[in-house]
Amino acid sequence: MSWNTFGRILRFTTWGESHGPAIGAVLDGCPPGIALSEEDIQPWMDKRRPGTNRFTTQRREPDQVRILSGVFEAPDGVQRTTGTPISLMVENVDQRSKDYSEVAKAYRPGHADYTYDAKYGFRDYRGGGRSSARETAMRVAVGAVARKIIPDVTITGWTEQIGESPILYSRFDADEIGNNPFFCPDPEAAKAWEKLIDDTRKAGSSLGANVVCEATGVPAGWGAPVYAKLDADIAAAMMSINATKGVEIGDGFAAAMASGEANADAMRPGNGDTPEFRANHAGGIAGGISTGQPVRSRVAFKPTSSILTPVETIDRDGNATEIRTKGRHDPCVGIRGVPVVEAMMALVLADHFLLDRAQVGTR
Repeated sequence: MSWNTFGRILRFTTWGESHGPAIGAVLDGCPPGIALSEEDIQPWMDKRRPGTNRFTTQRREPDQVRILSGVFEAPDGVQRTTGTPISLMVENVDQRSKDYSEVAKAYRPGHADYTYDAKYGFRDYRGGGRSSARETAMRVAVGAVARKIIPDVTITGWTEQIGESPILYSRFDADEIGNNPFFCPDPEAAKAWEKLIDDTRKAGSSLGANVVCEATGVPAGWGAPVYAKLDADIAAAMMSINATKGVEIGDGFAAAMASGEANADAMRPGNGDTPEFRANHAGGIAGGISTGQPVRSRVAFKPTSSILTPVETIDRDGNATEIRTKGRHDPCVGIRGVPVVEAMMALVLADHFLLDRAQVGTR
């Protein structure tokens, strides 16, 4: 068992703390011969990078990724993966550990402060240490490599709802996702969210969010019927992200309110061996195996636990007190969760591509 590693064939391990000198990851199991440079990874890092607008944490981190191992110039002059472990590193340059002096003494309700103390007996309180969402930067880095393993798969994430304010799918425009700081496909909702986030920040509070991720180009056959279900691995990947409290595949919990005929993804003859599906309530996965339809997951992020509003808590000695968290924090951590959700989807799908190839070969 490993507490910092995820995946079966394509396995990655992250290391480092929020206020340490650097964070990093080691990705093992990547096939050789894939063209890979730091320039391939950086655009995905920039999507998650903090301090790029007033709606996220103002911590200023360039998140400049370095490849330390696992690539070499091939005979064709292109830097390619060698099949050996790929080590990636990002330096931390904008820590303000003094902002966490109160956190050292008392627990933030909803955060991992108390549980880390209960498990380990002490903790790195500076930004939350390993429990900080800072760790997810390295998931985005290795997720960028995973995308290159499955180039025919397109992965798109978007914010579906912030607080009680959802998008309208009648206004859905995929081209809008990259045009606003919320990864929002509904321009009118994005405009409303500007005021919502500003008001929430000024009030010293935070909001939760729902994020949707869809992968197209996944062929039928990835996954397994029992203990390596594709949807189970996606759920585990999403639940491992900081602040995630719920995951749905396809219709998810709404399926519990549907009838059998309403929930069925009816099929008709298609082209060749590929059927035509009339619906996708199952989110592109049936019996743990991909159907060839878009693979879709919804992830629920809770409100950020680090807020300026005083909250009742206890200190490390068990005494009643209150805490308000100073520093620079996301008023809605789910916003920057979008590129992390995309990365975890890419890592699971790339892993299952390699698993499928190992078991049944190329089709």
